[in-house]
Amino acid sequence: MKIVFMGTPSFAVPSLKVLIENNYDVIAVVTQKDKPKGRKQLITPPEVKVEALKYGIPVFQPEKVRQEDFIRELEELRPDLIVVVAFGQILPVRVLKIPSIGCINVHASLLPKYRGAAPIQWAIINGEEETGVTTMWMDEGMDTGDIFMQERIKIKEYWTSEDLALELSKIGAELLLKSIKEIEKGNILKIPQNNAEATYAPILKKEHGLISWGKSAKEIYNLIRGTYPWPGAYTYLKGQEVKIWKARYMEDLSGGPGKIIKIVKNEGILVGTGNGALLITEIQTSGGKRMKAFDYVLGHPLSEGDEFGK
Repeated sequence: MKIVFMGTPSFAVPSLKVLIENNYDVIAVVTQKDKPKGRKQLITPPEVKVEALKYGIPVFQPEKVRQEDFIRELEELRPDLIVVVAFGQILPVRVLKIPSIGCINVHASLLPKYRGAAPIQWAIINGEEETGVTTMWMDEGMDTGDIFMQERIKIKEYWTSEDLALELSKIGAELLLKSIKEIEKGNILKIPQNNAEATYAPILKKEHGLISWGKSAKEIYNLIRGTYPWPGAYTYLKGQEVKIWKARYMEDLSGGPGKIIKIVKNEGILVGTGNGALLITEIQTSGGKRMKAFDYVLGHPLSEGDEFGK
């Protein structure tokens, strides 16, 4: 079975590795262009490219997968299967029709819930208690194809989206391997999605991280976890933008939304919300470094009644 693998970030690497380690014939890898990264904006290759080159696998980096010259190159490869994991571009119909078996996608949700670009982040932001991974046959829609297999996982309350992505990347790789083994046996399962149950997980933008202090402490806590490490949950304090990296919620305390209840020695800043209180333990001001919230207070005195969000 000749496989073309399409993927870009670290989430996709375990799926590529599991194919290589199980001696599948990965004839090419398709990934996004190298991009500037970090404060110094150094041109950096995608993690999937780095992994592919370790094994001498040819790498393609088209600007757009719908480009005619790239489609012709893909047709010449004559793959039996295209595997897509967090690639970052929508495949046109011509590409979907190239492999003799089809195109299979590893998606980080229990479809039809959380179709779209950021299923991991939105599952945490929305306070889901479980999520999972789906292998799915790709069609023209956004994550609308028939389901092949699914695996569930409980979301631990302290996990950030980064933590959950790491767990789901491992589960996704194993589920991909199971799916391909079933394909080899001729068991090509196709379970239609119930579109009436579909929910969406749009790509995150900076404004999604803005804290609304009128929400409950738990909802704000979920936002902090779900937007970590990007775009990050943020608010304002004395006219300055402040990112909240870590916090704990307390449902048995209360105070005015956004108002500082007290400074907790050696721990952080206790702030009121619409329901409960949030103990901020790690903070970062615009242009500053991440630091423990209590250390921040030592250099920037705050008082009871000072207000976040203004």
